[in-house]
Amino acid sequence: MAARILASGDANRLFARLVLGLAVLGLPAQCLFAASCTVVRHNPPTEAGKALLASDYAKAESLYRADLAAHPNDTELTAGLVHTLLREQKVQEAADTVKTALDTAPNSAALITLRGEVEFRQGTPWLAGKSVNESGKLDPCSPRTYLLLADLARISSLYASAHRMLMTAHQLDPEDPEIRGEWMETLPIKQRIPEIEAYLATPTGDDKEDLRHLRMYLDHLKKMVDQPRRNCHLVSPVASTEIPFIKIMYDATRMRAFGLNVKLNDHNARLEIDTGASGLMVTRAVAQHAGLKPFSQEEVGGIGDQGYTPSYTAYADSIRIGNLEFQDCMVEVLDSRHGLGDEDGLIGMDVFSRFLVTLDYPMHKLLLGPLPPRPGEAANAASSLNMNDDDADDSAPSTGPAKNLQQDKAAAQGAAAEAKALPNDGSKVPASAPTPVAHGPFDRYVAPEMKDYTHVYRVGNDLILPAALNGKSLKLFIMDTGAWATTISPQAAREVTKVHNNSSIEVEGISGKVEKLYSADKVTFNFANLSQEAFDVVAFDTSKISKGVGIEISGFLGANTLQQLTIHIDYRDGLVKFDYDRNRGYKF
Repeated sequence: MAARILASGDANRLFARLVLGLAVLGLPAQCLFAASCTVVRHNPPTEAGKALLASDYAKAESLYRADLAAHPNDTELTAGLVHTLLREQKVQEAADTVKTALDTAPNSAALITLRGEVEFRQGTPWLAGKSVNESGKLDPCSPRTYLLLADLARISSLYASAHRMLMTAHQLDPEDPEIRGEWMETLPIKQRIPEIEAYLATPTGDDKEDLRHLRMYLDHLKKMVDQPRRNCHLVSPVASTEIPFIKIMYDATRMRAFGLNVKLNDHNARLEIDTGASGLMVTRAVAQHAGLKPFSQEEVGGIGDQGYTPSYTAYADSIRIGNLEFQDCMVEVLDSRHGLGDEDGLIGMDVFSRFLVTLDYPMHKLLLGPLPPRPGEAANAASSLNMNDDDADDSAPSTGPAKNLQQDKAAAQGAAAEAKALPNDGSKVPASAPTPVAHGPFDRYVAPEMKDYTHVYRVGNDLILPAALNGKSLKLFIMDTGAWATTISPQAAREVTKVHNNSSIEVEGISGKVEKLYSADKVTFNFANLSQEAFDVVAFDTSKISKGVGIEISGFLGANTLQQLTIHIDYRDGLVKFDYDRNRGYKF
């Protein structure tokens, strides 16, 4: 793909106009907390509802459509059909169903919230935010409105707000499977285990893949209780450091890659820098040489059509990166070398989420520094790697029932205050939810020195940027330094340019090769304060990625874009800054 970066004032103005309002999530203030609300009382499920809970989506869809034919203006039936279609990944059909219902009942708070849920899944959270504000004014007691608010706040790094909204949603409707699934992830491990066991013992509508991952997650938690270990922690008295990149060369079909030298129990490993990966991921051979013993079985997924790759977690007594040493840290061990070149594994930059991370590609170095302290908080050196350890105290709560263990194990202990579930008997719920304890979770803090950073969405380890395509279509892209090139989904590409079949290229990720590949003629990506004009952009289906993330992903900003930049990342607050200097280019 031919591509170049432009520092374009016109592009900056266009981007600012398109994403106006993205930086601050408009949470309803007084309207949602002005009333005492009644706990939801559920009627016995219909046959369609039973089919949905049993994960028989085709049957549920058929039954809901039949019921709606007989009762065309029934809001509950419409919601059931829409939730079934979303489970089936029929996102456009879900959107069409909501639109048709709203044409008849434009002031229905339940339908407006439902529209917001679909907009969230479609990858337009800025529209979902408008919908949830509108529905909140009409009905300040809807638990699904609070759930959507929690999801919007969480991806915007407003973790304290997300926690409050989720606790209120659970108080209002503790039986809703989606609310229950996200709520149980906020509990301390010993409380979370029986909640997950109870959740798995009842039909909840989750598909077989999600349930398999949740069972693996449960086994991992039980082992953590049975075999407790110390938290991953920094033993070097270092607040800031600079670590040189190493060069990793792929075959002729791949771009160069950059990595870090990492010592696992004094065994050397070359790990590629990959913002699209989570934690430290190494091959089985590296793990065996380093003496890493299996702890719990898992699966990892990514780009590729061959499904999930078996893996296991292990603990390293010592991890050395540059002049930093960490002890008692979890590592993911891969059974397959899919998507790996000459490197021994991957290092996701989210492991340094307690630092301010700078990837200086022109100068080939990684810089780690302290994050600015929040107001009233003492300045303090980062104390650990973030290895997605459930015992870790992180400001970012997990994303709900574990769809991807590597993304969903970062549960914040600060969110552990348990909301008491009121009986489903019409009892009143307090107007405001419990306040999180002082050590977290926290809302995004933008320090004065970071006012020019770009606000991005964060789901697990993924940093997700809105990008305007050819000046007219705003889509979401994952920032992925491990992807060899910037790519796009055929669906998104067809909205702005011509798309052709392309069998001359090969794309392989952790989940194996991508079978159907395309190329898009010309796409100009406007993101943050930059514009990139690209030709023959590689395109492939991203629906599996979108399902795992829970929001529509239209592609990846890859190495041929990101390696031209100096990238500053504040994972804690969901902030990114890109520096581009055309005179500073990099050498290889």
